[in-house]
Amino acid sequence: MATPVVIESLDALEKMVGKEIAVSDWIEVSQARIDAFADATEDHQWIHVDVERAKASPMGTTIAHGYLTLSLIAGFSQSTFKVNGVKMGLNYGLNRVRFTGMVPAGSRLRGRFVLKAADRIEGGLQMTYTVTVEREGSDKPVCVAETISRALAA
Repeated sequence: MATPVVIESLDALEKMVGKEIAVSDWIEVSQARIDAFADATEDHQWIHVDVERAKASPMGTTIAHGYLTLSLIAGFSQSTFKVNGVKMGLNYGLNRVRFTGMVPAGSRLRGRFVLKAADRIEGGLQMTYTVTVEREGSDKPVCVAETISRALAA
């Protein structure tokens, strides 16, 4: 696992608007991970969990839930970059999400973070990131999301 990018402060982060902040390591989206997500969300649609039936589908295999792909963004962020001087970070929401490609079981994904906006809020900073989730070996991303998070200064 790569060492996370360390940003010295919220002030330093605020100056990075328009720049790529970090790119995560690749992680595997195994069938076991897909099955665990299906159990957690009670979404057991066959295209995600029925390996034999999925072999006969146009994809030829099971695929990850779009929301599984989206939920990986939080972990990509936590493992990829850290801002010093923050006592707490919160997910605040999403402006836009598109699932632009499928994630076959066994694929490897990573997240690419570009800081779109940084706005001062009471006690900290609200950040809007454009996050592109890439699948190894594909020229097309599998998800593009505009995420909003808040960081409260220590």
